[in-house]
Amino acid sequence: MLGAEGAPAAASSAGWFVEHAWLIGLLPFISAGLALFFGKRTPGGGPVYGIAAIGAGSVMALGVAWHFVQGGGPYEKYVEWFRIGSLHMQLGSYVDGLTAVMLIVVTFVSLMVQVYSLGYMHGDVRYTWYFVVLSLFTGAMLDVVLAGNLFQLLVGWEVMGICSYLLIGHWYEDPANSGAAIKAFLTTRIGDVPFMFGIFALIFATGMTTSNIQVIGQTVAGGHVSLLLVTTAALLLFGGTIGKSAQFPLYVWLPDAMAGPTPVSALIHAATMVAAGVYLVARMFQVFVSADPIALHVVAIIGAITLLLAAF
Repeated sequence: MLGAEGAPAAASSAGWFVEHAWLIGLLPFISAGLALFFGKRTPGGGPVYGIAAIGAGSVMALGVAWHFVQGGGPYEKYVEWFRIGSLHMQLGSYVDGLTAVMLIVVTFVSLMVQVYSLGYMHGDVRYTWYFVVLSLFTGAMLDVVLAGNLFQLLVGWEVMGICSYLLIGHWYEDPANSGAAIKAFLTTRIGDVPFMFGIFALIFATGMTTSNIQVIGQTVAGGHVSLLLVTTAALLLFGGTIGKSAQFPLYVWLPDAMAGPTPVSALIHAATMVAAGVYLVARMFQVFVSADPIALHVVAIIGAITLLLAAF
């Protein structure tokens, strides 16, 4: 079943890009598959597919942004995958101004990283594999940005964790690299445990009927959920942010992650892992502002402590 909700509030010449924004997230996964199976037999190798896909995504991201510059409204499109009781499981995309900004950041930074990696990784024994995982990494972050529901966001969130492990440990023959990869994977998983519980808490708050982020936000903002449950869910979600964005006390993985290839470090810092935690708080901000003020106080305190520790 295919459906669309929240069609653009105002028509624009760039409406096509918004309606097909889901392609921006899909293209890197397609390029990863093509590079995996045909990369070694393609002139130029695996990078050709990734650069072409993310380059096309960058152009589409500009089109999406232009839609909002022209005064266009948010757009949601989804496919109903299956149901578990009264809970509707969906795949799709939600596109608003926040999405547009993040699409530009992720696609353009990733494109620059892919291009720079052409020379940096030239001659590497796992050259094609590196670009396969790099495309998957970008695709996972774009899935997080475009996700209209919490389950789809969670899938992208976890795929990012797996890809970060593979990229940080790309030169796994060096104990420092393999150790850094394991450390990053395990540390971020610690944060993902409360994150998943936070997702389940919010779905429970809607009466186990939907995981749609906008519907959950409206339900919470309408005062239909107890303050204790909303506050608990907000703090649990922030647990995932602490891990992914390397906040205190789960910041210990980030310095060691620099042991991986330099382009990977740039991508982690600028457009994927670290940015994902910031994006999560922004996307779920309705939950945080509807919770007890202590939730945002915790966010501010943890951020301030991390800021001070990072200065030394």
